[in-house]
Formats: sequence, C-alpha cells, structure tokens
Amino acid sequence: MSKSTALCGVVLAGGWGTRLMPLTTSTNKHLLPVYDEPMICKSIATLSRMGIKEIMIVLGGYSGNSFFALLGDGHRFGLEIRYAYQEQAGGIAEALRLTKGFVSDRNVAVILGDNVFETSMKVFSEEFQQDEENDCYLFLKPVNDPGEFGIAWIESGGRIVNMEEKPTNSDSNLAITGLYLYTPKVYDLIDEILETTGYSRRGELEITDINRLFMQKNLAKGCHFDSHWADCGTIDALLDTSMLMRKWDQGPWLKPKVQ
Repeated sequence: MSKSTALCGVVLAGGWGTRLMPLTTSTNKHLLPVYDEPMICKSIATLSRMGIKEIMIVLGGYSGNSFFALLGDGHRFGLEIRYAYQEQAGGIAEALRLTKGFVSDRNVAVILGDNVFETSMKVFSEEFQQDEENDCYLFLKPVNDPGEFGIAWIESGGRIVNMEEKPTNSDSNLAITGLYLYTPKVYDLIDEILETTGYSRRGELEITDINRLFMQKNLAKGCHFDSHWADCGTIDALLDTSMLMRKWDQGPWLKPKVQ
C-alpha cells in the first residue's frame, strides 16, 4: 500500500446542537465561544497544528454567512478554506461524503467541529503518512462514563478489535474521539455501507459503521494521546473547556497570519 504524501483537512460543523439549547436556538453551536474565540477556531487550529493548509468545512443549518464572515477563504490565517453544505441531518459519514471531490487522492484528517485537543497531534499525522498497514487512525481517550461514548477495544500494537456505541457494562473505557485520519479508501467504504446496510434507524449514515468496516478489514489503529480532549457538545463541557483554556492562557489558537 502506497500513501500519498499530501494531507488535507475536513471540519464537520453541521448539526443543530440540541444538547446546547437554548444557546443554539439562533446560532450554530460551532460559533459559540470557547473562552477567547469561537469553537470552530479550536478545531481548525488542531488541523493547522498538524501542518495542514487546505481545509474544507461542511456546514448545515442556517449560519453559513456567519462562518464566512468569521473565516472567509482562510487567507488571513495562512490557510485555504472551502465550504460544502449538508442540506439535512444525515450523519457524520454523509457529511464526509460531500468532501470526496475536495480530498481526491489525498489522505485526510477529519475533525468534528466541537472537539478540542490541547496539544498538537502532528506526530500522529506524520506517522500515519508513513504507515503502510493502516488506512484509518482513531484517537482514543479513557473516560469515566463509557456509556456516553463510542468505545473501542484494542489489542497490543493498537489494533482495534471491537467497537460499540454507548455500551452498557463495558469492560473498556476507551472513547473514540472526534478526530480521524483516513486514506481516500474511506469514500469506497462509505459507498460500500450505502450499498449494504445503508442508513441507520435514526436516518443517518453512521461514522461508527465506517470505522467498524475499517476494523473488520484489519485497517484500523487506535492511538493513545496524553493531552486533554473535550467534546464541547454540552453546556457543562463548554464551560469546563473554556475554564481550561483560560488556565492554559495560550491566547487565540487560530492566529491571523503576520503580513
């Protein structure tokens, strides 16, 4: 297996943010502040820290103009930003499918727009670019409440051997975070899921099904990381992460490029 040396990025920023109501009554959740800047700036900065310069943001709902006013085409931040639009809630994998033309034959780092990673994940993206065995890297973090997350089971070497969405009485507490590294093979697997199992009962094309298919093909690796991770999809998590950002006092993550 020979991988492209190019790596692009995708930020998934659709959804209605129902867990953050009433804050999201009139705005997309990814525009809510995490301490000193809008939430989506944190996820874009995670990709930028990995050395990624070309990014596509998949939007949904009614805040497209607000995103463009905030980010534009990315040139102020030394980035090239493009946009796609998911017309209705159809799941993470459906949103990712919209980026196929943008990604083309490159490898892609995909991040959910409400996920925050404290430190750079560049060491993993560099490893992925050289990895000739795996087409999928999933980032795992121990949690106290595995019943609230997608959970993975791994064996020595990081090989993922099982995954389950919000399991009960789980003997694993390794949550699958909202950052994924894929080769372009991910789009073939999305099509494969569409042709076989299709959309889930809740009417979505599930990213868990795609990741499980990678696992079944022995192409998925679980990566442990030491730094803080937060899913800012709830009011408590949004507050807690904002407080942590203030403690770190790193200033805005998505810094304008010096002219």
